[in-house]
Amino acid sequence: MTDTTPQTPHKDEAEGGCGVIGLASSVPVAGKHIIRSVARMRNRGNGKGGGLAMVGCFPQYPEHYAITVGLLHPEARAEVERTYIDPIFDVAHAEVQPELDDHREVGLEIRPPRALRYFARVRPEVIARHAEAFRARTDTAFQTDADVEDDVVYQNSFRLNQALYAGRADARAFVLSHGRNQSVLKAVGYAEDVARFYRLDEATAHVWIAHQRYPTRGRVWHPGGAHPFIGLDEALVHNGDFANFAATSVALSQRGYTPLFMTDTEVSVLAFDLYSRRYGYPLEVIFEALAPTTERDFLKLSPEKQRLYRAIQQTHLQASPDGPWFFIIARNAVIDARRGRPPRQCGFQLLGITDTSMLRPQVFALQENRHASVAVIASEQQAVQAVFQSMATDDNRFCPLPDKVWVARGGSASDGGAFVFNVVTDDTPGGTGHVLHCTDKFGHVISTDPGQRHDDGPNPPPVQPPAPSPSGGRLGGGHLATTTFAAMVAQAARGSLSGVRGLVEATVERAATSWPQRRAAIDVLTRLRDRRFPTGDLKRSALLALVDDALASCFAAVPAFADGAPVTDPDRRLDFASRATLRPPPGDTVSDVNSDDTTGVLVVDARDFPPEGDDSVARAVVRGHELGWRRFIVCHTMGDRFIGCGLGPRTHGVRLDVYGAAGDYLGSGLHGAELHMHGDAQDQVGQVLTDGLIVIHGNVGQTFLYGAKGGVCHVLGNAAGRPLINAVGRVRAIINGTCLDYCAESFMAGAATGGGFVLINGLGWDDRGTLQRLAEPYPGGNFFSLASGGAGYVADPHGTMDTDQLNGARFTAFTDDDWQVVGPHLQDNARHFDLAIDDVLGVDGQRRRPAEVFRKVVPATGEVLAAARPAEPAVDPRGR
Repeated sequence: MTDTTPQTPHKDEAEGGCGVIGLASSVPVAGKHIIRSVARMRNRGNGKGGGLAMVGCFPQYPEHYAITVGLLHPEARAEVERTYIDPIFDVAHAEVQPELDDHREVGLEIRPPRALRYFARVRPEVIARHAEAFRARTDTAFQTDADVEDDVVYQNSFRLNQALYAGRADARAFVLSHGRNQSVLKAVGYAEDVARFYRLDEATAHVWIAHQRYPTRGRVWHPGGAHPFIGLDEALVHNGDFANFAATSVALSQRGYTPLFMTDTEVSVLAFDLYSRRYGYPLEVIFEALAPTTERDFLKLSPEKQRLYRAIQQTHLQASPDGPWFFIIARNAVIDARRGRPPRQCGFQLLGITDTSMLRPQVFALQENRHASVAVIASEQQAVQAVFQSMATDDNRFCPLPDKVWVARGGSASDGGAFVFNVVTDDTPGGTGHVLHCTDKFGHVISTDPGQRHDDGPNPPPVQPPAPSPSGGRLGGGHLATTTFAAMVAQAARGSLSGVRGLVEATVERAATSWPQRRAAIDVLTRLRDRRFPTGDLKRSALLALVDDALASCFAAVPAFADGAPVTDPDRRLDFASRATLRPPPGDTVSDVNSDDTTGVLVVDARDFPPEGDDSVARAVVRGHELGWRRFIVCHTMGDRFIGCGLGPRTHGVRLDVYGAAGDYLGSGLHGAELHMHGDAQDQVGQVLTDGLIVIHGNVGQTFLYGAKGGVCHVLGNAAGRPLINAVGRVRAIINGTCLDYCAESFMAGAATGGGFVLINGLGWDDRGTLQRLAEPYPGGNFFSLASGGAGYVADPHGTMDTDQLNGARFTAFTDDDWQVVGPHLQDNARHFDLAIDDVLGVDGQRRRPAEVFRKVVPATGEVLAAARPAEPAVDPRGR
């Protein structure tokens, strides 16, 4: 085997944020599902580092350490076994990780290390010698032989890495992983290629994590420099960087930890190992040590929590990562039972932790049913969607969409910005296998409605068909379409998936009869997807999966540009394979006596298009617009970036409807066009928007409308952190849910009345589709922070917001002039989402006057800022 160190430099590629993903499941999951998902984030990688970890993957050896050594030179095996295996361990079984004969089959430039695995336990005499050395120490929680055995394994791996890898130009071997029931495999390359090289497609585990891209420091273009990095029973992947890497390393060295790979990611997992294995801290304390609670959130904690957290911060602040970071950890916590923790807290774990300032994207998702439960954490929602779609394709126990999706507010007093997905043995009477439990940092249970299901169940409600329509009735845009939609909603409210399915299938059949019927069917099905309404015992995810399949059938029925396409049909379909056939719209030859709109619609099937670049969906839309198309449907998106960008100025009358899981920068730079996202949107939506309309029929990610200059945006759900920062001019945004933090920071949008504004309605829907007012319309701080123009409006009838949430802004009276500004936009909001103004103004069952519901925030004057006395910080370790 040749040296795996690169001999030629890599090309200088753009370094974007890392792609990270984690999965936990009550049933073992095959590697192909995580591979398909991480492959969707290939553009977040660069081919210089990728890897995966799995936990709960060796059920035949649950109590043995699975010591996996990456062999870089074949002759190093004898040295590894002679010095670091045979004298230390009793080996029950040894194996070589299966691999391809030729790494180039999967596109790898450099052959990954051969992975040798030893299932072993430490020899009793070695444990005795090691225990003697620790008897006099007081800086560890070591109490039993099991604790000492763990430390033997850890220290032995350190010695191997120090001797055979760290600082050597001719690195020979290093430890990939050494935890129980755990394996890490990584190399120079993309994560999906590494996984396929090691033949992980059919390997199964209860927990998986994966990472695209190399770490920010250290031997980055070498297998040992790729993620994941290990402690003992945990493996960690990391998106981001932190500035106090050197200080954290010093703090760890004072406690006996010496980083060898010189990366901030390695230091992060060493800190986790210190707190978990050496000190025996519970997870809540570990989370607080890594991501301290500060400012207003600290003050909202109970006095007992404040005392505890203050002590943690005073003790461990110097080792707390400072900067933008997001950690996903795969951990075998089964052994924690020996520390006296409840069995339900000791399983195969997936942990997600975000930094206090929430500077890296993250999304959490959960699906629960009577067959199996799955949780996913990722840096992009499209990666989450890819996992569930892949699993549902192979196994009908899973729904192709998650039941619950959320993002974390780092350091919050409500959930702490950290979540634990724990796979434990099912100990209920008659239970078999495992179950999945989810909690936040404080132990609060996160779950879906247990009374809902993804199917009709063992006793389905009888289907009540709607009144018969006239023979040959057309959906059109009138009465039949309205009654069909109402009948679908009624069946959903009864919890009858089969009842909805029958109506949906009839709608798809009508769609096949003519192009106006097809358009009408798409409109009805899109409305069913977008609107929120009661679904009874039926999970909304199951309903959406049904609707998505029906929409896919309608989109597929649109004729392609090939010869023979009917000239009487104004619409055309384009996919990646046929992209060269793109032509102008058919034109005036199209007519239909029953249709007033013959403007052609270009349907672009996003599958197989690269997520960005000259051959991307975004560029196909631009080329279509240049050829005269003004209406677009972009379907089956999965991380496709920049959709709507590049159309040019003065594009009023152009409309894009986007379906699926579009990628970042959706609608950025629009100058008059209208864009509807039929589902959740990701990060950087509407950046530098100049004019036009963006409607998000779901949640939206971070930095929404960054630097926007104009236009109007409506969001049905929530916005993540930092929407509308640095926005100027007359941009106007209505967010019907809430925002995590830093909303409209440095807002510079004209006069307080008549200029730009952001309005937060503070509304949400429970799992059964019931509208409710959120307990906190805005939970974070820094609302309108340091703004110099415009206005912020928050529906806060109970006065939950206080001045501590404003930084350089102030509350002022909501007037009739303000209602004249926001009222028309709320009418548009009602049209987009069927969310009546009465619902927005409804408080405790009664409609209130706008001034009784909304609070207005404007920039503080210079005099007010000068007179304001800074509040005493609760605990603000870095002056943030």
